[in-house]
Amino acid sequence: MPPPDPARRQLARLKRLPGWTVWGVLLVLLSSWATRELGLWATLAAALAFGLGFALIAIRRERTPSADHLRALSTLVAAWADADFATSIRVPGDPDLADLTVALNALGAQLRDERQRLVQRELLLDTVVQNTPTALLLTDPRGHVIYGNLAARELFGIQGKLEGHAFEDLVARLPEALAEPLRSGLDGLVTLTVDGDEDVFHLTRRSFDLHGRRHQLTMLRRLTRELARQEVATWKKVIRVISHELNNALGPIASMAHTGRVYAERGDKASLQKIFATIDERAQHLGTFIGGYARFAKLPTPRLQAVPWEALLDTVVQSQSARIVLPLPEASAFVDRAQIEQVLINLCKNAVEAGSAAQDVEIAVLDAGQQFLLQVRDRGTGMTDTVLEQALLPFYSTKRSGTGLGLALAREIAEAHGGRIRLSNRPEGGLIVSIWLPKPPARVGSG
Repeated sequence: MPPPDPARRQLARLKRLPGWTVWGVLLVLLSSWATRELGLWATLAAALAFGLGFALIAIRRERTPSADHLRALSTLVAAWADADFATSIRVPGDPDLADLTVALNALGAQLRDERQRLVQRELLLDTVVQNTPTALLLTDPRGHVIYGNLAARELFGIQGKLEGHAFEDLVARLPEALAEPLRSGLDGLVTLTVDGDEDVFHLTRRSFDLHGRRHQLTMLRRLTRELARQEVATWKKVIRVISHELNNALGPIASMAHTGRVYAERGDKASLQKIFATIDERAQHLGTFIGGYARFAKLPTPRLQAVPWEALLDTVVQSQSARIVLPLPEASAFVDRAQIEQVLINLCKNAVEAGSAAQDVEIAVLDAGQQFLLQVRDRGTGMTDTVLEQALLPFYSTKRSGTGLGLALAREIAEAHGGRIRLSNRPEGGLIVSIWLPKPPARVGSG
């Protein structure tokens, strides 16, 4: 509706003049009659009373429609505050309020459409979240659940909704092997054994502000099936890698053995010695390659002993450039020294190969309560999310000539010590490899 121009407004005002003219003529006639019959002072008093009454009627006639419409507009805005956008109001005859009314009605229609689209998106998002295989649990600052999806209900064995339950009460329903990481708030992989069958979960906890209050989102994803599929793919890959290496070694050995037979028949001992040396070199390379796989498959049980952190790390930095972050804990490590040293040397070497300068590689040891937190930090290229998820799997490597055993071996050693390992990217760039190791028993000395 186009806004009325000034000419139309003036025309609207002129249309009201005939009514006022009639009232004016009646007032003049009444004044003339009163002057003849009642006298001058009575006429003035009657005219004053009549004029005041007439003014009140005129004011009420002019103001009441506008006031009523303003009250309607106020009611409309109050409905919007209550998220009710279905209400609209009639456009008044007053051109000064008509423009505002039309604009507000149009805004209400737009808000109504936006709300409908938002509701549809919320329904779609809720459907996706409810049916995701990852168990999701959102808790408020008091530790009460305000949202949980179908996977979370299945995990905790709750038939109805999880909303309103205390987080601690739900955790108490789980096996202790799964409940303890949930209580501690640590991220990582959790292995649960039930009736001889292993279930592997990936636990993630995140905190964020919602409506000005701190909330926590717990995500627990069952990886058993995915890891089983990954295990099959891994075995296929290792078979391809071993077959490739065997062919690379056995092919030249077979060829040189044939050539050596010819040289032997000719009596060419000098050429025969070179062939034997080459065959020996290829055999040693193949033995080293197979030995690496054998060491991974048959990792010896750690021989734990108390070792001062300073002595352990000094050995590492003598083999691989790295900077030790001071201070170190006074309590000694309780580890298999050779295994942990080899892990740290390999991690420092990986950091340099990932593009970090040797002087930017750091080794830090932190006191984490019942555990030591051992970290190797670098300023390399870091890892993508996909690589982070799979880097600890055996035989997974992004290097063309990599065996994929370095990080997997580090994980095996950490877990054999009763600890765990985690990879994460640094916010400023680079990678952090975190290894949690138990502290020595109280009866073990610090020597």
